[in-house]
Amino acid sequence: MLIEGVFAAVPTPFYPDETIYYRKLEANVARYSRTLLAGMVVLGSTGEAVALTDSESRDVLKTVSEAASPDKVLIAGVGRESVRATLEMAEAAARFNFDAVLVRTPTYYAPQMTRAAVLHHFRSVADRSPLPVLLYHIPKFVPYDFPVEVVAELAQHPNIIGIKDSSGNVDRIRTMVELTRTAPRRTVTVTPVFEAVTQRMLTVKAEADPSLVPLTELGIGTAVAVPPPIAPIKTRTKEVGFQVLSGSAGALFDSLEAGASGAILAFAACAPQACTEIYLAWKDHDPKLSREKQERIAAPSQRIAGQLGLNGVKAACDFNGYYGGRARAPLIPLSADQRAEVESLLVNIRN
Repeated sequence: MLIEGVFAAVPTPFYPDETIYYRKLEANVARYSRTLLAGMVVLGSTGEAVALTDSESRDVLKTVSEAASPDKVLIAGVGRESVRATLEMAEAAARFNFDAVLVRTPTYYAPQMTRAAVLHHFRSVADRSPLPVLLYHIPKFVPYDFPVEVVAELAQHPNIIGIKDSSGNVDRIRTMVELTRTAPRRTVTVTPVFEAVTQRMLTVKAEADPSLVPLTELGIGTAVAVPPPIAPIKTRTKEVGFQVLSGSAGALFDSLEAGASGAILAFAACAPQACTEIYLAWKDHDPKLSREKQERIAAPSQRIAGQLGLNGVKAACDFNGYYGGRARAPLIPLSADQRAEVESLLVNIRN
């Protein structure tokens, strides 16, 4: 699977009573689908995966799959505290035609997560996962410092295709890119312009209104609704290696320069256009413009996503035309002054 470009880390919206607001989730995903984002990641840290039940998580996967445009790559956060539970969620993601899964390190027994245990966990998941696996390194929330040597070792597994690294350390990204150059290269299916081909693109049915076949052609007394034929998808192939993605909006440009293939960003949930402009300028070989775009979001992304956290991102979503709402308790909503600060930071970063 080609994992390239900017992905939004999608929040999970709630009603005031903290039940999931699925209609707002649908609306948000439909709007993300109209942007230049490469895709979306659900049930990650920004999606409050740890605060949802497994049943709720499956319903979120179903809702997102049905609402997303077929050309957007969908990645599901499926990390759980055991191999078995992680695989059960990966199988659910596969049933809903997701394209890859994001797997964090188990955290509860952190002192016992030795190098051997971590290798065993990820290899066991990757051996049986129906979808390609992305490793997830987020030291801010997971008390395990993923050694780059362990990442390089796991990169040799045929079903482990990349990593999201949210350390914000560009030198670490550069080192991972170098250490994983010998990882197996894979042949992936892409469009004629080298964009990802998703499973939903291959299986989606025509949604246009069916056409009516004239009675004279049928030779019978009733008209029959016949859906129009589905045009075949033109594809080609591309060779890719281990794909390293940044999880830091403030370090996106430098991460791309260091060899990252893209990024999965909480800030892209509220400012997808501003984030994708950095990547697109860089890909168009215009580093000056890309760096200027990066500088524009540096302070807002650090304050909103880095310091104010999940409720900061959700408040920013509210301001920028997406439904954010509040995070589930025990997280505390922003104060009126903090919400005003968020809005002032986004005045020049609108969608």
